[in-house]
Amino acid sequence: MMTLPVDPAPVEADRFEAMRHAMVASQLRTNAVSDARVVEAMARVPRQAFLPPEHQAIAYRDTLLPLGNGRDHNSPLATGRLLTEAAVRPGEHVLLVGAAGGYAAALLARLAGSVVALEEDPALVALARGALAGTANVELVEGPLNAGWAQGAPYDLLVIDGAVEQVPEAVVGQLKPGGRLVSGVADRGITRLAAGRRTQGGFGMMDFTDLECAVLPGFARLRTFQF
Repeated sequence: MMTLPVDPAPVEADRFEAMRHAMVASQLRTNAVSDARVVEAMARVPRQAFLPPEHQAIAYRDTLLPLGNGRDHNSPLATGRLLTEAAVRPGEHVLLVGAAGGYAAALLARLAGSVVALEEDPALVALARGALAGTANVELVEGPLNAGWAQGAPYDLLVIDGAVEQVPEAVVGQLKPGGRLVSGVADRGITRLAAGRRTQGGFGMMDFTDLECAVLPGFARLRTFQF
């Protein structure tokens, strides 16, 4: 009796799909990721496709994943909470800061009208470019994260998929009046998630939960000497 070889690809795809739905059920729905559109996007986008090959097998763990050069991939929960708080609307023009391998950009592509995805690490840009190929409403750009992307401004929404000590005024200025911002915040070794809005009177952010979040480079607050 001849034994035919079994193609491992469908088995692997089924395994990733099972892990993805387990992530939605056990990590997201139980932890305030309550926007139905965000949940649907995260249930459909294959997170493993936006990670280096050596980390794809653990793509759905509720933890930060190392990306090299001191960078980490945000956890599914942190990204999900940020997008839920953002209340992304169809047709909105969004700037994503810290695109990494493109996962959050792929989620936003399903939620918004157009997305500018900014990344500064060349290796991550290359990873994102391959993973986002064919995603027509995402423009992947390369440049310093802390400068934003003025060429695409003004934006309805700014998503920083990581934690920063401060958001530079130049980046806030790329939002439309009334534009919204969600971000992780790093404060003395603790990370939180926060949201804010640009108004004629200025800009302010308010924390909405304490949660582990990948810290992004280039956003350190200037230190002052104390005598």
